Amino acid sequence: MTPFIRLHPADDVLIARRQLVGGTTVEDIIVKGLIPAGHKIATRAIAAGEPVRRYNQIIGFASKPIAPGEHVHTHNLEMGNFERDYAFGADVKAAPAKREATFMGIKRADGRVATRNYIGILSSVNCSATAARAIADYFSRQNHPEALADFPNVDGVVALTHGTGCGMDTEGLGMQILERTLAGYATHANFWGVLVVGLGCESNQINAWLAHSSLREGETLKVFNIQDTGGTRKTVEKGIALIKAMLPQANDVKREPCSAAHITIGLQCGGSDGYSGISANPALGAAVDLLVAHGGTAILSETPEIYGAEHLLTRRAVNREVGDKLIARIKWWEHYTEVNEGEMNNNPSPGNKAGGLTTILEKSLGAVAKGGTTNLQAVYEYAEPVTAHGFVYMDTPGYDPVSATGQVAGGANVICFTTGRGSAYGCAPSPSLKLATNSALWQRQEEDMDINCGEVIDGQASVQDMGQRIFEMVLAAASGARTKSELHGYGQNEFVPWQVGATM
Repeated sequence: MTPFIRLHPADDVLIARRQLVGGTTVEDIIVKGLIPAGHKIATRAIAAGEPVRRYNQIIGFASKPIAPGEHVHTHNLEMGNFERDYAFGADVKAAPAKREATFMGIKRADGRVATRNYIGILSSVNCSATAARAIADYFSRQNHPEALADFPNVDGVVALTHGTGCGMDTEGLGMQILERTLAGYATHANFWGVLVVGLGCESNQINAWLAHSSLREGETLKVFNIQDTGGTRKTVEKGIALIKAMLPQANDVKREPCSAAHITIGLQCGGSDGYSGISANPALGAAVDLLVAHGGTAILSETPEIYGAEHLLTRRAVNREVGDKLIARIKWWEHYTEVNEGEMNNNPSPGNKAGGLTTILEKSLGAVAKGGTTNLQAVYEYAEPVTAHGFVYMDTPGYDPVSATGQVAGGANVICFTTGRGSAYGCAPSPSLKLATNSALWQRQEEDMDINCGEVIDGQASVQDMGQRIFEMVLAAASGARTKSELHGYGQNEFVPWQVGATM
């Protein structure tokens, strides 16, 4: 096995499989200096200002002359402007042959299918978060193991709280996003029932939220305020009593064979490294292609992390309207970062760079591989209900908990999360699978990782084989198999609605 990876014949760089020392010969090129694993090596002389290619796409421009064999990274590669060829719809192809995989799901009365069976407690505002958590704590298996002992079909009672809900424009974009997010969770198939706890005087008034979201109280949705109930203790007692009343019916469910068409995966990558775009991301993309062939849905997101690769998605857009909507979100983000005195290239984190990624262009080209190769059916704004089947896009920030929160609000009932540095993440009410990009991470943090895609880097598995394994793992998780993050108890703290606009 070679000590490097060449992704495309036209690339200007190779990727080190392992750390390379100066004097090593790679494709008749003598390595100059130390090249860390996952980092880039120049294959030719590159003049200052010249574009540098990886995946046969521009990942940046040389900030100084680069000699063959040199380490290519932040010290000699920088961002630059260049024209993207959007070629709307140029790569649209015929729908894949229909397949019929099944999983053991939970059918709801309205025809939707769940992958988990929780009762949820949402806070309308940060001021009611403590009360909401106290209600959930009563049913914690650690605090009161007997509370759910008679209800084995209930996966748990979880409180999903947040840091906003007041000090904001009641008609502004931030409030619209919060209302959409809470509505998406309140109606999520993975919740049998939901309580919404408010304070009473907040900007995010529960009655206004119900009206704007076309929701009403009923058997599976209960709402109340601390101020109206008479304080914290009475609020907690009321919440506990309401959930106790829900539990017998929530427990009256069973798993049965359901079409994989009912699975909606939220695609995430966090703590990415130089291997992400070679192993875990394209392997997840192969699993997405399989899911789409079975009628399922996959949501690609994190707009700051497709920046510079959006032209690869517009080529797959089923029509010009879908492609234009994606570009409109890109333009919004350019403006949004500018008015906040930032830039799109602020996105690569210190960990990303330590792992071999240099610019947002390079990071994005690897990130879009999670979306596979099928047609782009629709583009949604943050937390909008996803109604299309197949591969779709949702506009979200790149910050993983915020992004995944929007995807789950849109209907994602499974999350697949690739990581090269070792992200620790889990989600409620949707199970989250974590995919390691390299074997060193797998060996170091196996307790957090569900599958080792580093086998692709090691030459032990193909991308397609790994994609099949991921798809089978998705079916198992959707059928109730516990993921590593669920075993650790992740999920409640990772509910982070996107905050947009001024805090007043």
